[in-house]
Amino acid sequence: MSADTTVGMADDDRLARFIRDTLRSAEQQLSDAKRAYANGKRSAKAGLPRDEEGRARIVCRRHAEYRAVSMDEQRRPVCYEAENPDCQGCVEDIRDGTIETW
Repeated sequence: MSADTTVGMADDDRLARFIRDTLRSAEQQLSDAKRAYANGKRSAKAGLPRDEEGRARIVCRRHAEYRAVSMDEQRRPVCYEAENPDCQGCVEDIRDGTIETW
């Protein structure tokens, strides 16, 4: 094998790695954008203010803290636990339009 062939193979490997890394990065960016769009759409339907990633900005009743949360298809925070009375009250407040936000 000549030196030129070895250099050419190394260049091919670098190019393949560059393309693979670039595609992986693009896939991650697309996934992030889709998630932000879905979060924003659900938060907007619930009438809630959103952060830059589209998550609803609410004050969590269970933990008494500011939270940016994604919403599920039923317009509930993804941290919602059906058996928790604070979570149930939070969802009721979201539906009534009385949830504390920031």
